[in-house]
Amino acid sequence: MPRQVFHYEHPDRFVAGTVGQPGQRTFFLQATAGGRTTSVALEKTQVAALAERIDELLDEVVRRTGGNAPVPAVAPSELSDTAPLDVPVEEEFRVGTMALAWDGAHDRMVIEAQALVELAGEDEEDLEAAEEQLLQDDENGPPLLRVMLTGAQARSFAKRALDVVSAGRPPCPLCSLPLDPEGHVCPRQNGYRRSA
Repeated sequence: MPRQVFHYEHPDRFVAGTVGQPGQRTFFLQATAGGRTTSVALEKTQVAALAERIDELLDEVVRRTGGNAPVPAVAPSELSDTAPLDVPVEEEFRVGTMALAWDGAHDRMVIEAQALVELAGEDEEDLEAAEEQLLQDDENGPPLLRVMLTGAQARSFAKRALDVVSAGRPPCPLCSLPLDPEGHVCPRQNGYRRSA
């Protein structure tokens, strides 16, 4: 079966969002353009890492170009997107690996999210080689979401993604672990329950 690639060269919208209540949220990346929408599921830590790496890469682009790249220092307020994910949210795949690059010829951030690949093998070296071969296979590799964003769009995506990640359960004031609505077993309280 040929590789399924969801390509968004000029997306109308690209956001991180969630479905569910804090503590039980599922995180998604969602791209929309021309009446089609693609949603891929991923972990909260992946969303946070992606947003942080985007900001770091944009800062590096600005530094290397001496400030001549069309990349704002902060997310432009006119591109702020606080709307929920477009519904219905239908998961195309669960993200395994992500990649970022700056396309200097087009002044665009390229974001790729590939489906999680589960391989069975004899030893770790064989598994790593098989996974690398599969990920590099442009014809038969795992499904891929590829989105190209302007510097301003990328800054706005990163800001929203970090806001979504931090909008979860509040942290415990003693141990900083998330508080559950039913209470929290705090390691700093020697296992005693602390009410939320």
